[in-house]
Amino acid sequence: MKTELALYQALISINVPEQKANAVIEALETDMLTLLATKADITALRTEIAQLEVKLTIRMGVMLSATTGVLIAAMKLLH
Repeated sequence: MKTELALYQALISINVPEQKANAVIEALETDMLTLLATKADITALRTEIAQLEVKLTIRMGVMLSATTGVLIAAMKLLH
């Protein structure tokens, strides 16, 4: 709220009509609410990334185990 008030006062001080100053403040407020991430958004994103890291680690482990198994089987068949 402090930023909006400071911006409004700055616009009024340079003789921007009050109606246009209000329009600028409303546009800024709308953009800030819709385009910027909040702390809650970032926390949720971090949680999601942590879950994806666990899934990726498990998949990598399974793929490594399967590859090792295939290589051991191939070595036994060749000897």
